[in-house]
Amino acid sequence: MSAQNQHHEEIVLDIEDKPKFSHWIALSIQHLFAMFGSTVLVPILVGLDPGIALFSSGVGTLLHILITKRKIPAYMGSSFAFIIPMQALMKTVGYPGISQGIIAVGLVYVLVATIIAKIGSDWIDKALPPIVVGPIVMAIGLSLATSAANNATLDASGHYNGKILLVALLTLFITIIFNMYLKGFWGEIAILLGIIVGYILALAFGLVDLTPVEQAHWFKVPNFELPFVNYKPKFYWGSIAMMAPIAFVTMTEHMGHLMVLNGLTGRNFFKDPGLSKTLTGDGTASIFAGLVGGPAITSYGENIGVMAINRIYSVWVIIGAATFAILFSFVGKLSALIQSIPGAVLGGISFLLFGVIAASGLRILIEEHIDFNKRRNLMIASSILIIGVGNVTLQLGSYQITGVALATVIGILLNLILPQEAASEK
Repeated sequence: MSAQNQHHEEIVLDIEDKPKFSHWIALSIQHLFAMFGSTVLVPILVGLDPGIALFSSGVGTLLHILITKRKIPAYMGSSFAFIIPMQALMKTVGYPGISQGIIAVGLVYVLVATIIAKIGSDWIDKALPPIVVGPIVMAIGLSLATSAANNATLDASGHYNGKILLVALLTLFITIIFNMYLKGFWGEIAILLGIIVGYILALAFGLVDLTPVEQAHWFKVPNFELPFVNYKPKFYWGSIAMMAPIAFVTMTEHMGHLMVLNGLTGRNFFKDPGLSKTLTGDGTASIFAGLVGGPAITSYGENIGVMAINRIYSVWVIIGAATFAILFSFVGKLSALIQSIPGAVLGGISFLLFGVIAASGLRILIEEHIDFNKRRNLMIASSILIIGVGNVTLQLGSYQITGVALATVIGILLNLILPQEAASEK
């Protein structure tokens, strides 16, 4: 029996299958919970409205499903890869600059998708081999360490607070325990459970102000940031330069998710509906998010994990999760509750999440058997890591290319320029 047939025998609900209505609601809510913690954490760390993040992730997912002709059960959520540049831009030019960067990211996706449709995708592997992608992913995680540490130790006035650190560490340990010992659905929402328990601990330590939650209305339209309505748009070339190059990193993550889905479903999504359509869907989701006030969006591994456990790959379940995300974004008290999560809890969760990102980059290097006895590999990885983690800035007049974006560009250039062997190795 072929591997593909084995996969199909194991599937409970295939891509096109529609579950019963009651099952559809339960399965959709389960997927929503799986991505909820990570999707709302990104806007909280950046200073955006979590309600808009939920709204844009829901609409972005529906756009992706529409563009891929309902052939891929993929959920689009807030991307961690852009946190550092979004945080920096929020302190300088505000959301109008972030919007420009996010739209540029989406346009890069669409441009690459167009090129792939014309000439194929082999050139991506040459520009972004594991020796470039692995260190970049590591740099993304490690560059966020300072943000996590500050959240876990400092109060609103910037002073050290032992209670904050204690709650952060307890949140970390509890989330780790949940990840290690919970099974099935509960194991997949371990991060969300960690946030909930951490929030309860923070309440006990007097670190939470519930006044905004009490004052919030049950129904509230998210604080959309619309060009020509909330602000007059203008070009922010620095924002584009900071964020657009990172799109090549999240593209590889997107392709990795497709590979996993291929294995789970016994299909080849690179051929049907095609990588050009999946990238166009992902890019369109980010463009939409940038137009309404949300963070950059990418496909989510959490939801793939849920599907791997319950063997339900129905695209209708993903449509349901996206629909509920849109509905929940208009629940004012929920948005206020999310925004009341203190830095102590966010810091504790961030220790784990950002560390997992860095470890994922390391895993790429290990799985691809990268040989660091070769000087070429050593030169590329070391340059990317220090430039990215150190947040090295290239100043071009009034514009900046910072940290991971600069590391991505330099990594790609080194990979294309350096010979396979150093002179001393020949």
